[in-house]
Amino acid sequence: MPRTLLATSSVACAALLIGALGAPDTASAGDKPAATVVIDQVQVAFIGSGNIGGGTLTFEERDYDFTIGGLGIGGVGVSRMTATGEVFGLQDVRDFEGAYVQGRYGAVAGDIGAGALWLQNDKGVSMHLAAKREGLALSLGGDAVYIKLD
Repeated sequence: MPRTLLATSSVACAALLIGALGAPDTASAGDKPAATVVIDQVQVAFIGSGNIGGGTLTFEERDYDFTIGGLGIGGVGVSRMTATGEVFGLQDVRDFEGAYVQGRYGAVAGDIGAGALWLQNDKGVSMHLAAKREGLALSLGGDAVYIKLD
């Protein structure tokens, strides 16, 4: 993991530890999504957690590949998450990059595990994701993830 990615993730995790585990501000029901996203990532957790993966952002009829990685707190186990969703507040594709705060909870055993996530960065971009997890994990905590366009 590049040093800037690790540093950014560490700072965001520290914010979570200080009390930012509440759900991020989310788009209102009347907001229209600006883009869609598909994410595939692996998460490993034993009290602390780490995740890495990638995905595709579809914005203004164009696809952008990205990598995603981060650090978190809480949980135990290994799981793979695939998620699809909508992106709100995106006006410039460059604003998609950056650190996102995510709260999470749930359990997965085998291929039975699902949930919804909200992630938000400091540029006002938020994602509402429907997630499916596979593996064996128990999760309660928060993550800071960093997205970088390829």
